[in-house]
Amino acid sequence: MPISRIAIGSPQEATQAGALKAALAEFISTLIFVYAGQGSGIAFGKLSVDGVTTPVGLVAAAIAHAFALFVAVSVGANISGGHVNPAVTFGAFLGGNITLLRGVLYIIAQLLGSSVACLLLRFTTGLGTGTFGLVAGVSVWSGLVMEIVMTFGLVYTVYATAVDPKKGDIGTIAPIAIGFIVGANILVGGAFTGASMNPAIAFGPALVSWSWTSHWVYWVGPLIGGGIAGIVYDLFFINSTHEQLPSTDY
Repeated sequence: MPISRIAIGSPQEATQAGALKAALAEFISTLIFVYAGQGSGIAFGKLSVDGVTTPVGLVAAAIAHAFALFVAVSVGANISGGHVNPAVTFGAFLGGNITLLRGVLYIIAQLLGSSVACLLLRFTTGLGTGTFGLVAGVSVWSGLVMEIVMTFGLVYTVYATAVDPKKGDIGTIAPIAIGFIVGANILVGGAFTGASMNPAIAFGPALVSWSWTSHWVYWVGPLIGGGIAGIVYDLFFINSTHEQLPSTDY
């Protein structure tokens, strides 16, 4: 059971050079991701009237976030694993792949990276960042379930392409697969919840704009979805043994 492998970690872990370097990598990767993702929305809105709420704006947001996450995961993968998302970190913790203390360090770095990115966007563009919120007609429970499902798909993809020790050559395309699932989920949920799937990218804009309406949805939904994905994949696939078929059978 993955739950049996959950580890708290030692207090000294938070001061080790490797852990601090990993946290710095998470900070930088999250800053890159949020600056590009949020910045694309600001730019699109500046170039068009209500452009971000149109179908073209939704596609532009999906593409920008997919590209930015591909890069953010790639540059952090060899240092911290390229989580760039508290939900991914939480899923990794429940799957027994990261200690609690190291996970907390990652999440703090991710929140700081998102906040600094939004502050830099406000300074460099003179415009406010868009905050995540439920669209009119979408209940908090519908939004919560949508965030759970989308984040489950994201973290499940992370496990399948980056965490699974049997991943083989598919590990080389993990960053692009992760970027693709985020882009696809934005096309699904962008018109309803904004398709956060990531408490950090919801936290930065909310902090800078000081707008916290339904903000809890963007924490509870992704953490539940990421946690379920981590447990399910680790329990049913990573721990399952299988024998390779003889060459004559395929």
